[in-house]
Amino acid sequence: MQYGICNLSIVPLRIEPNDPSELISQVLYGELFKVLEQRKTWSRIRLAFDKYEGWIDNKQFLEISEETYKNLKSQDLMLSADLIEYIQDDKQQLYTIPLGSALNGLEIMNHSFDGNSIIERHDKPNLIKTAFNYLNAPYLWGGKTPFGIDCSGFTQMVYKLNGYAILRDASQQATQGIPLSFIEESEPGDLAFFDNQEGSITHVGIIMEDNYIIHAHGKVRIDRLDHSGIYNVDRQMHTHKLRVIKKII
Repeated sequence: MQYGICNLSIVPLRIEPNDPSELISQVLYGELFKVLEQRKTWSRIRLAFDKYEGWIDNKQFLEISEETYKNLKSQDLMLSADLIEYIQDDKQQLYTIPLGSALNGLEIMNHSFDGNSIIERHDKPNLIKTAFNYLNAPYLWGGKTPFGIDCSGFTQMVYKLNGYAILRDASQQATQGIPLSFIEESEPGDLAFFDNQEGSITHVGIIMEDNYIIHAHGKVRIDRLDHSGIYNVDRQMHTHKLRVIKKII
């Protein structure tokens, strides 16, 4: 088994081993993973944080030993706290990194960082404060950053920045936590899930106070939430059908 760490800012994780393939997620700076299969130019990996699998370009990560992988994975996760930050390598070259990049492997990569970081777990009310960092970020299928993010990437990163691990896709996140019977039982920070006509869960957002929800749909935006689903305040229509509300923490 081989292991790796992402030594670049935002690396695409694809469904097939080629550049035109669908973007299914992103590997952010400092993320750890196992290499499940290695080919000449691509590797199939499994991320340490959420066990998500996909293909990554061999030129876009650094191989590390099993010992290093296990040591870094055992540490409390330290994440960058600002929308964009800089790291510097041993040649004084600068790299940009996005909000939520992992900083535990700086020494392994001969990088230095003097910006703001997060390491402790925050209380649940802080989730909404964190969510506002992504407000108006454009929707991007597979995205996980303020420069492009999808609905479940948004919820996962908001939770991650507060010290909580949830899975990557909306359908996976819906398997976690405790279901609530009514919106009135929910608290800010709980997750609301929405299904399509076939009954498959395809969307997720974070519940706010006073029946509002923040979610990624076209962009990260705030809309109304009622028993039917999400009411888009700009289009004056319901856009998503409510399936279940979950208390994750």
